[in-house]
Amino acid sequence: MANILICDDEMDIVNALKIYLNDPNHVLFTAQNGKQALEIIEKETIDLVLLDIMMPVMDGIEALAKIRENYNMPIIMLTAKSEDSDKVLGLNVGADDYITKPFNPLEVSARVNSQLRRYLHLGSNLKQQDVYVIGGIELDDAGKEVTVDGKAVSLTPKEYEILKYLMAHPDKVFSPKDLYRAIWKESPYGAENTVAVHIRHLREKIEIDPAEPRYIKVIFGQGYKIERGRER
Repeated sequence: MANILICDDEMDIVNALKIYLNDPNHVLFTAQNGKQALEIIEKETIDLVLLDIMMPVMDGIEALAKIRENYNMPIIMLTAKSEDSDKVLGLNVGADDYITKPFNPLEVSARVNSQLRRYLHLGSNLKQQDVYVIGGIELDDAGKEVTVDGKAVSLTPKEYEILKYLMAHPDKVFSPKDLYRAIWKESPYGAENTVAVHIRHLREKIEIDPAEPRYIKVIFGQGYKIERGRER
Protein backbone atom coordinates (compact mmCIF):
# COMPACT_ATOMS: atom_id res chain seq x y z
CA MET A 1 0.00 0.00 0.00
CA ALA A 2 1.44 3.38 -1.03
CA ASN A 3 0.24 6.88 -0.20
CA ILE A 4 0.66 9.23 -3.16
CA LEU A 5 0.24 13.01 -3.00
CA ILE A 6 -0.72 14.82 -6.22
CA CYS A 7 -0.06 18.56 -6.02
CA ASP A 8 -1.20 20.75 -8.93
CA ASP A 9 -3.40 23.83 -9.09
CA GLU A 10 -5.13 22.63 -12.29
CA MET A 11 -7.94 20.29 -11.32
CA ASP A 12 -8.11 18.76 -14.82
CA ILE A 13 -4.53 17.56 -14.36
CA VAL A 14 -5.22 16.32 -10.84
CA ASN A 15 -8.26 14.38 -12.02
CA ALA A 16 -6.32 12.89 -14.95
CA LEU A 17 -3.51 11.75 -12.66
CA LYS A 18 -6.05 10.21 -10.29
CA ILE A 19 -7.35 8.14 -13.21
CA TYR A 20 -3.84 7.12 -14.33
CA LEU A 21 -2.89 6.10 -10.78
CA ASN A 22 -6.15 4.39 -9.90
CA ASP A 23 -5.00 1.20 -8.19
CA PRO A 24 -6.21 -0.72 -5.11
CA ASN A 25 -2.67 -0.45 -3.73
CA HIS A 26 -2.63 3.35 -3.96
CA VAL A 27 -4.17 5.85 -1.56
CA LEU A 28 -4.31 9.24 -3.30
CA PHE A 29 -4.14 12.66 -1.63
CA THR A 30 -4.46 15.98 -3.47
CA ALA A 31 -3.29 19.54 -2.93
CA GLN A 32 -3.54 22.72 -5.01
CA ASN A 33 -0.34 24.44 -3.88
CA GLY A 34 2.90 23.80 -2.05
CA LYS A 35 1.58 25.04 1.28
CA GLN A 36 -1.29 22.56 1.22
CA ALA A 37 1.14 19.79 0.20
CA LEU A 38 3.36 20.48 3.22
CA GLU A 39 0.35 20.43 5.54
CA ILE A 40 -0.70 17.00 4.22
CA ILE A 41 2.84 15.61 4.45
CA GLU A 42 3.05 16.70 8.09
CA LYS A 43 -0.20 14.89 8.92
CA GLU A 44 0.05 11.77 6.74
CA THR A 45 2.77 9.28 5.83
CA ILE A 46 3.33 10.05 2.15
CA ASP A 47 5.36 7.61 0.07
CA LEU A 48 5.60 9.62 -3.17
CA VAL A 49 4.81 13.17 -4.29
CA LEU A 50 3.85 14.38 -7.76
CA LEU A 51 4.64 18.08 -7.56
CA ASP A 52 3.81 20.79 -10.11
CA ILE A 53 6.27 23.67 -10.46
CA MET A 54 4.06 26.64 -11.32
CA MET A 55 1.49 27.08 -8.52
CA PRO A 56 0.06 29.97 -6.47
CA VAL A 57 0.76 30.59 -2.76
CA MET A 58 3.89 28.39 -2.77
CA ASP A 59 5.42 27.05 -5.98
CA GLY A 60 6.83 23.58 -6.47
CA ILE A 61 10.50 24.50 -6.16
CA GLU A 62 10.00 26.19 -2.77
CA ALA A 63 7.81 23.32 -1.58
CA LEU A 64 10.42 20.80 -2.77
CA ALA A 65 13.17 22.54 -0.79
CA LYS A 66 11.04 22.56 2.37
CA ILE A 67 10.04 18.92 1.98
CA ARG A 68 13.67 17.88 1.60
CA GLU A 69 14.52 19.49 4.95
CA ASN A 70 12.77 16.61 6.74
CA TYR A 71 11.63 13.91 4.29
CA ASN A 72 13.24 11.58 1.74
CA MET A 73 10.25 10.13 -0.14
CA PRO A 74 10.50 10.19 -3.96
CA ILE A 75 9.35 13.44 -5.55
CA ILE A 76 8.46 13.61 -9.25
CA MET A 77 8.16 17.11 -10.69
CA LEU A 78 5.35 17.91 -13.14
CA THR A 79 6.73 20.28 -15.77
CA ALA A 80 5.84 21.95 -19.06
CA LYS A 81 8.13 21.60 -22.06
CA SER A 82 9.12 25.26 -21.70
CA GLU A 83 10.37 24.77 -18.11
CA ASP A 84 13.75 23.16 -18.86
CA SER A 85 15.62 25.45 -16.45
CA ASP A 86 13.12 24.61 -13.71
CA LYS A 87 13.62 20.89 -14.35
CA VAL A 88 17.34 21.28 -13.74
CA LEU A 89 16.73 23.42 -10.65
CA GLY A 90 14.25 20.87 -9.30
CA LEU A 91 16.69 18.00 -9.75
CA ASN A 92 19.42 20.03 -8.05
CA VAL A 93 17.14 20.87 -5.11
CA GLY A 94 16.21 17.23 -4.58
CA ALA A 95 13.64 15.96 -7.09
CA ASP A 96 14.03 12.32 -8.10
CA ASP A 97 12.46 12.55 -11.54
CA TYR A 98 10.19 14.68 -13.70
CA ILE A 99 7.29 14.10 -16.10
CA THR A 100 6.57 16.53 -18.92
CA LYS A 101 3.05 17.72 -19.73
CA PRO A 102 0.99 16.59 -21.58
CA PHE A 103 1.29 13.26 -19.84
CA ASN A 104 1.50 9.82 -21.34
CA PRO A 105 -0.51 7.59 -18.96
CA LEU A 106 1.87 4.65 -19.39
CA GLU A 107 4.86 6.87 -18.63
CA VAL A 108 3.21 8.24 -15.49
CA SER A 109 2.45 4.76 -14.20
CA ALA A 110 5.93 3.45 -15.06
CA ARG A 111 7.80 6.32 -13.41
CA VAL A 112 5.64 6.26 -10.28
CA ASN A 113 5.95 2.48 -9.88
CA SER A 114 9.69 2.62 -10.45
CA GLN A 115 10.19 5.22 -7.72
CA LEU A 116 7.87 3.42 -5.30
CA ARG A 117 9.61 0.09 -5.90
CA ARG A 118 12.97 1.63 -5.11
CA TYR A 119 11.69 3.45 -2.04
CA LEU A 120 9.43 0.82 -0.50
CA HIS A 121 10.87 -2.51 -1.59
CA LEU A 122 14.57 -1.93 -2.06
CA GLY A 123 14.98 -0.30 1.32
CA SER A 124 16.06 3.22 0.34
CA ASN A 125 14.02 4.53 3.26
CA LEU A 126 15.96 2.42 5.78
CA LYS A 127 19.65 2.68 6.43
CA GLN A 128 21.18 -0.70 5.64
CA GLN A 129 23.87 -2.08 7.93
CA ASP A 130 24.64 -5.33 9.73
CA VAL A 131 24.96 -4.16 13.33
CA TYR A 132 23.01 -1.45 15.16
CA VAL A 133 24.14 -0.33 18.62
CA ILE A 134 22.30 2.08 20.89
CA GLY A 135 23.38 2.18 24.51
CA GLY A 136 23.31 -1.38 25.83
CA ILE A 137 21.24 -2.71 22.92
CA GLU A 138 23.04 -4.46 20.07
CA LEU A 139 21.13 -5.78 17.06
CA ASP A 140 23.05 -8.05 14.68
CA ASP A 141 20.94 -8.08 11.53
CA ALA A 142 23.11 -10.66 9.75
CA GLY A 143 22.66 -13.15 12.58
CA LYS A 144 19.18 -11.89 13.55
CA GLU A 145 20.29 -11.62 17.18
CA VAL A 146 19.59 -9.00 19.82
CA THR A 147 21.45 -8.54 23.08
CA VAL A 148 20.77 -6.10 25.91
CA ASP A 149 23.72 -5.38 28.22
CA GLY A 150 25.36 -8.50 26.80
CA LYS A 151 22.41 -10.83 27.41
CA ALA A 152 20.54 -12.44 24.50
CA VAL A 153 16.91 -11.39 24.06
CA SER A 154 14.31 -13.42 22.18
CA LEU A 155 12.00 -11.29 20.04
CA THR A 156 9.14 -12.17 17.72
CA PRO A 157 9.69 -11.28 14.04
CA LYS A 158 7.52 -8.14 14.29
CA GLU A 159 9.17 -7.02 17.55
CA TYR A 160 12.54 -7.48 15.87
CA GLU A 161 11.55 -5.44 12.82
CA ILE A 162 10.13 -2.63 14.97
CA LEU A 163 13.30 -2.48 17.04
CA LYS A 164 15.51 -2.53 13.94
CA TYR A 165 13.48 0.25 12.29
CA LEU A 166 13.64 2.46 15.38
CA MET A 167 17.35 1.79 15.88
CA ALA A 168 18.01 2.75 12.25
CA HIS A 169 16.41 6.14 12.96
CA PRO A 170 17.46 7.07 16.52
CA ASP A 171 15.68 10.03 18.14
CA LYS A 172 13.17 10.26 15.28
CA VAL A 173 9.48 10.07 16.20
CA PHE A 174 7.23 7.68 14.24
CA SER A 175 3.45 7.63 14.55
CA PRO A 176 1.71 4.25 14.94
CA LYS A 177 0.63 4.58 11.29
CA ASP A 178 4.24 5.19 10.22
CA LEU A 179 5.42 2.06 12.02
CA TYR A 180 2.52 -0.05 10.81
CA ARG A 181 3.14 0.86 7.17
CA ALA A 182 6.88 0.30 7.51
CA ILE A 183 6.64 -3.08 9.29
CA TRP A 184 3.37 -4.64 8.17
CA LYS A 185 3.39 -3.14 4.63
CA GLU A 186 -0.37 -2.67 4.82
CA SER A 187 -2.90 0.11 5.15
CA PRO A 188 -2.79 1.14 8.83
CA TYR A 189 -6.29 0.18 9.97
CA GLY A 190 -6.16 -0.55 13.69
CA ALA A 191 -2.53 0.56 13.74
CA GLU A 192 -2.66 2.26 17.15
CA ASN A 193 -3.69 -0.82 19.13
CA THR A 194 -1.54 -3.28 17.16
CA VAL A 195 1.60 -1.18 17.42
CA ALA A 196 0.97 -0.32 21.08
CA VAL A 197 0.76 -4.01 22.02
CA HIS A 198 4.00 -4.83 20.19
CA ILE A 199 5.78 -1.84 21.73
CA ARG A 200 4.65 -2.91 25.20
CA HIS A 201 5.96 -6.45 24.69
CA LEU A 202 9.19 -5.12 23.22
CA ARG A 203 9.72 -2.85 26.21
CA GLU A 204 9.18 -5.75 28.59
CA LYS A 205 12.05 -7.57 26.90
CA ILE A 206 14.62 -4.80 26.42
CA GLU A 207 13.97 -2.34 29.25
CA ILE A 208 15.21 -2.80 32.82
CA ASP A 209 12.07 -1.04 34.04
CA PRO A 210 9.36 -0.96 31.33
CA ALA A 211 7.43 1.62 33.38
CA GLU A 212 10.41 4.01 33.10
CA PRO A 213 12.00 3.07 29.78
CA ARG A 214 15.57 4.09 28.93
CA TYR A 215 15.19 3.55 25.21
CA ILE A 216 11.73 3.36 23.63
CA LYS A 217 9.84 6.53 24.50
CA VAL A 218 6.24 7.57 23.90
CA ILE A 219 5.85 11.13 22.64
CA PHE A 220 2.32 12.05 23.66
CA GLY A 221 0.04 12.63 20.69
CA GLN A 222 2.83 11.90 18.18
CA GLY A 223 4.19 8.39 18.45
CA TYR A 224 7.30 6.47 19.42
CA LYS A 225 11.05 6.91 19.19
CA ILE A 226 14.15 5.16 20.44
CA GLU A 227 16.60 7.36 22.29
CA ARG A 228 20.33 6.94 22.12
CA GLY A 229 21.58 5.13 25.21
CA ARG A 230 22.08 7.06 28.41
CA GLU A 231 24.06 6.11 31.47
CA ARG A 232 21.96 4.77 34.29
